[in-house]
Amino acid sequence: MERNVVKVKVWDLPTRVFHWGMLCLLGGLWWTADAGEMEWHQILAYMLMILIVVRLIWGIIGSETARFSHFVRSPKSVINYLGKTRREGISSSLGHNPVGGYMVVTLIALVCVQLTTGLFATDEIFTEGPLYSLVSSDTASWLTWLHKKNFDLILLLAAVHVLAVGVHMLKGDKILGAMFSGYKKLPESMQLDDKSDELAFVSILRALVLALIIGVIVVNYLMWPVIDML
Repeated sequence: MERNVVKVKVWDLPTRVFHWGMLCLLGGLWWTADAGEMEWHQILAYMLMILIVVRLIWGIIGSETARFSHFVRSPKSVINYLGKTRREGISSSLGHNPVGGYMVVTLIALVCVQLTTGLFATDEIFTEGPLYSLVSSDTASWLTWLHKKNFDLILLLAAVHVLAVGVHMLKGDKILGAMFSGYKKLPESMQLDDKSDELAFVSILRALVLALIIGVIVVNYLMWPVIDML
């Protein structure tokens, strides 16, 4: 086992804010739905919408390890990674490993489904999504059912994610701490020798401008009408 390690920056601040922000908002959405606080449920959902849209765009124009092109690999790469893990054990990686990349994409896709179905959902008492009137009552009922079942799937995937993080931590890959600090301790052999090949990080100002633009749109057209009812 290689003992020499180096401290390498792998995660930018926007990516870390997205990770912990989504965790907190999903927890808040779960609680507000269970407690019947539907106005707050909608507000948190729109906050999550801002976060997800920014993340999708950041996955194209953001820092290197945040880009989908960096961590979405071919199925063959995933199979090879699993085979290597079985033979040699879990090892550290720059950014998401091939399996983790698919986990990120799947979770984002499920959250997008959750947000989209919520726009058409109804509790059949007081609360309706802003696009409820655009579909028939039968379609709205089906989308409401899907909205509830899809959240169960998100919870299941989140549990798998937590379990995977726990396994990595037990094997010595401190990925949890890296999502707080942005830095990972990696084997010295993984250090990038050529400065021109170092991971590229984009200015946080780009993320702030992007979040402001998306935030103004969502707040003005979706969130503000709900705030007025509080």
